[in-house]
Amino acid sequence: MKQASPIQQAIEQICEEKNIPFEAVIETIEQALAAAYRKDFGQKNENIKVNFDPTTASSRVFDVKTVVEGPAEGEETINEKKEILLAEAVKVKADAKVGDEIKTELNVPAEYGRMAAQTAKQVIIQRLREAERDVVFSEYKSKEGQVIPATVQRIEGRTVFINLGHTVAVMPYSEQVSREHYSTGQRLRVYLVSVNAAAKGPEVLVSRAHPEIVRQLFILEVPEIASGAVEIKAIAREAGSRTKIAVAAKDENIDPIGSCVGQRGTRVQTVINELGGEKIDIIAWNADMAKFITAALSPAKVQNVTLNEEEHSAKVEVTDDQLSLAIGRGGQNVRLAVKLTGWKIDIIGSGGQEINIIEETDEQPEATVAEVATSEIDQVEQPAKAEETVDTAVAVEEVKQEVPTEETAKK
Repeated sequence: MKQASPIQQAIEQICEEKNIPFEAVIETIEQALAAAYRKDFGQKNENIKVNFDPTTASSRVFDVKTVVEGPAEGEETINEKKEILLAEAVKVKADAKVGDEIKTELNVPAEYGRMAAQTAKQVIIQRLREAERDVVFSEYKSKEGQVIPATVQRIEGRTVFINLGHTVAVMPYSEQVSREHYSTGQRLRVYLVSVNAAAKGPEVLVSRAHPEIVRQLFILEVPEIASGAVEIKAIAREAGSRTKIAVAAKDENIDPIGSCVGQRGTRVQTVINELGGEKIDIIAWNADMAKFITAALSPAKVQNVTLNEEEHSAKVEVTDDQLSLAIGRGGQNVRLAVKLTGWKIDIIGSGGQEINIIEETDEQPEATVAEVATSEIDQVEQPAKAEETVDTAVAVEEVKQEVPTEETAKK
């Protein structure tokens, strides 16, 4: 087998290092050599094309023109640089017809090699960079919406730069998990949010806080989800703290929750570990909204759910001893339930007092809880209701540390 020439070996090395197709590098070299010939030896009406042979490191220069019958519609003359009339073409090639390419080989001066090398160098470098950018863009554009392994390359201020292998992505502070601490060289999985073309190369945005990272991690860990037998219907996430997911099985013989949890919790624990210990609640999705809202508020036990279809809202009744679980710390449980179901939820205690906690956005949820909770505690006057007051105060204390104590409430 004939040994490859040094220049071919160099091209193959570039292809391997830059992950660029061999044909793309050859095309780049041919364009650069054509530009060099055109600059120093080309004539005004010559359409220079170069054929480069990497095995011998030799090149042939041609003037390439397309055969036309006459000027294009709306034009008075032909493009003499790229076109040739049929009457002239038959003089060069007897069987020429419209649409054919007439290649006329040009003489290559002895000094062309040295001058071409100097002129072509920068062109080749520039074109190779462009080709590399195109390859990187295509590679990662196809991975948008997926979770990929990565390494923390460096940290500048509050921005983390992530090495994906063939490019470096940016993870801004808004896409980070506040409870996570990143360090150079740390290995982790990130969610590929977007890939956009830019002048200096593709701009890749990754995230650790995006809700869809949970879905993708479950797809990697749960074969039933990857095959489509189990579907994640909805996700509500407060990154770094807690996530609720609603799952459903297409086959009634499959347990969707058990599939996600795995034997002894191995599957869900793997996802939890990847997310830095973030709590994950897995509930069964239900087309019956009342049952779905009841499940979404777990672990709290719901007594009754009253739906208002027009306003897309629900009133949920719970006993006082379940009030703290229904609300959750900082209003988190009910807030996640709203995100998961897409319905506005009002919680009603056994005393009939309505607690309007939820907005569909997270704007000032704690202030609303505190106002309602304080109002409830201020209304407690009878010693006979002391036990009931303690339960409410406990629930409110989890929501807001500023809630008055039981003793203050009695006063």
